[in-house]
Amino acid sequence: MTDMQTPITLGLVGLGTIARNQHLPALAATPGLHLVAVASRNARHESLPNFHDIDALLAGAPDVAAITLCTPPQGRFVQAAAAIRAGKHVMLEKPPGASVSEVEALIRLAEAAGVTLYASWHSRAAAAVEEARGFLATTKIRRVEITWKEDVCKWHPGQEWIWQPGGLGVFDPGINALSILTQILPEGVYPTAAVLNYPANKAAPIAAEVTMESASAYPVQAVFDWRQTGPQTWDIRAETDAGELLMQDGGARLSIGGEARIVAQDQEYERLYAQFEQLIRTGQSDVDLAPLKLVADAFLLGERREVEPFFDRSIAP
Repeated sequence: MTDMQTPITLGLVGLGTIARNQHLPALAATPGLHLVAVASRNARHESLPNFHDIDALLAGAPDVAAITLCTPPQGRFVQAAAAIRAGKHVMLEKPPGASVSEVEALIRLAEAAGVTLYASWHSRAAAAVEEARGFLATTKIRRVEITWKEDVCKWHPGQEWIWQPGGLGVFDPGINALSILTQILPEGVYPTAAVLNYPANKAAPIAAEVTMESASAYPVQAVFDWRQTGPQTWDIRAETDAGELLMQDGGARLSIGGEARIVAQDQEYERLYAQFEQLIRTGQSDVDLAPLKLVADAFLLGERREVEPFFDRSIAP
């Protein structure tokens, strides 16, 4: 365990859109963590020491106690393993890795090294998640529907890694919904069928439908689509004996029986970093692989269907 008063020094690896929009502000709002170095191949922080990659950061900033990895999941294992072997605590942006097995290997490495490993699921830190979980634990669930549709060109402009093996395709946002689902349901679910729509020119799906079932045999249906323009849809709906539960905006809004319960601003990453700090100070880890396992099962069961090619309109011809 660490000194409860001294800020924990942290290095951030990856300085893309999510790191700038979410991680940097959240770290600035977390007094127990102190960002002291950044590693990125293609970007630079304006006021901190910059390194080309994690190996250079570990060599050039040896006093860093913790590392956050905001890089694509492909190659994440090598980065995380290097940090763990150097005795650093590690926080993984979602998804925690490109495969279930490699994250399980990281768990073993972290345990052997005596460091914290935190697989963060930012959507679980949304304002409505815990109240939804509490409500669903007290009533009988009839069915659950997930509708998660967004514009890939808005959220991942020019990012080719998401279309490559290990990048998850539409499950990159879809796993956010699954992380909420596995947090709020009182029991586990498992996929029974899936349809995966692959653009003719890509190696990952642009849309998917996943049929699941709970241990109590109520159905769970998920629809993920990256082709939606205009307003974005991030909804989870549950029919229950006590009325309909509706989570919207990725968990920022909650209504039950048509009555608004929560309408909140986004503070997900501040909650994640507060949790990471607490885990480090208490000598614990938190690595829940349930969302990633559901995605892996969807790929195992999925019927592949080819659809029209995808061309990123955010890239000038």
